[in-house]
Amino acid sequence: MQKITTFLTFNDQALPAAELYVSIFRDGRIKSTTPGPGGAVMAVSFELFGQSFMALNGGPSFSFAEGMSLLVDCETQAEIDDYWAKLTADGGAESHCGWCKDKFGVSWQIIPSALPRLLNSPKAVQAMLGMNKLDIAALEAAGK
Repeated sequence: MQKITTFLTFNDQALPAAELYVSIFRDGRIKSTTPGPGGAVMAVSFELFGQSFMALNGGPSFSFAEGMSLLVDCETQAEIDDYWAKLTADGGAESHCGWCKDKFGVSWQIIPSALPRLLNSPKAVQAMLGMNKLDIAALEAAGK
């Protein structure tokens, strides 16, 4: 059993956010919804890659900060490209060094699995600092 669950508090977009995430990541699924006052969905339990998440509509006093992000470990450039495009679509935003925000304001790191090894090269680090979406081939070339 998973002991720690990521809990995301949205203004009023918990269900659309969960629906987006389960559509992007394979093996994603909505596990349950909890109605709130008036019958609208207040909370959503969902799963991505076997990891549980909870999303809640908490009202306008809640917002996301870049100090907390969800890191996605990617094996291929195609995987990076796909996740990046889907997460930054429809109002999402690119940032630096593999970070982006989705249209709900949640920060994501879309990172190649090879990054820890590549960060041993100062030239690869320098190349990464100039990128938004990370390019595995360019990082590999810079690291040589």
